[in-house]
Amino acid sequence: MAPRIWSARATDDGGGARRLRGDAVTLAHGAGGRAMRDLIDEIFLKAFGETRVSGLEDQARLALDAFGGGTLAFTTDSFVIDPIFFPGGDIGKLAVCGTVNDLVVGGAKPVALTCSVIIEEGLAFADLHRIAESMATAAAEAGCRIVTGDTKVVPRGAADRIFVNTAGIGAIPADRSLAARHIRPGDALIVNTTLGEHGAAVMAARGDLGLTSALQSDCRPLGELVEALLEAAPDTRAIRDATRGGVATVLNEFAAASGTCCRIAEDKLPLREEVRGISEILGLDPLYIACEGLFVAAVPQAQTEAALAALRKRSGGEAACQIGEVVATPQGRAVMTSFFGGDRLVDMLEGEQLPRIC
Repeated sequence: MAPRIWSARATDDGGGARRLRGDAVTLAHGAGGRAMRDLIDEIFLKAFGETRVSGLEDQARLALDAFGGGTLAFTTDSFVIDPIFFPGGDIGKLAVCGTVNDLVVGGAKPVALTCSVIIEEGLAFADLHRIAESMATAAAEAGCRIVTGDTKVVPRGAADRIFVNTAGIGAIPADRSLAARHIRPGDALIVNTTLGEHGAAVMAARGDLGLTSALQSDCRPLGELVEALLEAAPDTRAIRDATRGGVATVLNEFAAASGTCCRIAEDKLPLREEVRGISEILGLDPLYIACEGLFVAAVPQAQTEAALAALRKRSGGEAACQIGEVVATPQGRAVMTSFFGGDRLVDMLEGEQLPRIC
């Protein structure tokens, strides 16, 4: 089996080539929506030769005999969040959780991480120590270790305090095959927690909009929750964490990869009042706001109640609920039934909502 050599958020299995607009990269190309998908398709996939045979998930999957018939999962991510310390976490915790979660939503058990940092001259040692300790704590909580890395220091003004890159490897057991292409009509769409907490907390923490809130980021490793889900619902089709582009992007990725429609109900979406309020003030849709401790899973309807019961017993899963179901048409689309009973298309994110959110 030919190995996957590229995995990325906001890409799909179908469709023809898309043309990039303009002559240069914009912030929208990092937002997790359509512009980012176009950038990856037109630049990196063309250069690196992605075959699209197995679909682009959040982690590359390499079959290795060393895993006794299992699969090696491999992923990487970079983090440029502003501010680097925020309610509920910091750039170090975020880097570890973000990378670990890209492994576990593919059914992998994390094994090891890398840590590479680009540090701007002038960053306080106390801040750097705090970030490193946070990374170590998060890795231990996720059940893996940081085993190698790299540091670079650049002059003042050449970066913004610190940027972090992490890569992770994990092992997918031989009896697991989670992928969006497995989703089929009749499946339930469930989430483990409330929407938009990370993005809303970070925006409030920036202070430039005069917002005050006790809201905290949902940044957390998801391994324990995913394992509980798979034990209760062993036929789960696919799981994906809703980071940049939020839940809306995940639903569109699911629909595109499986040739189905993800239909959700607005009155089923779990949403804290603080997130709702911040969204209204800023004119944002919570469906598109980044989360760092939330996943969307497609589960056979017969196993849904068991899955939700298992999640609700664990930290980070207390608000687990079904937000919709998979239907046959319109293919490749996500649709939401509003509070008033009408339907609206939930499209891919266009442009940039919250820059430097992760």
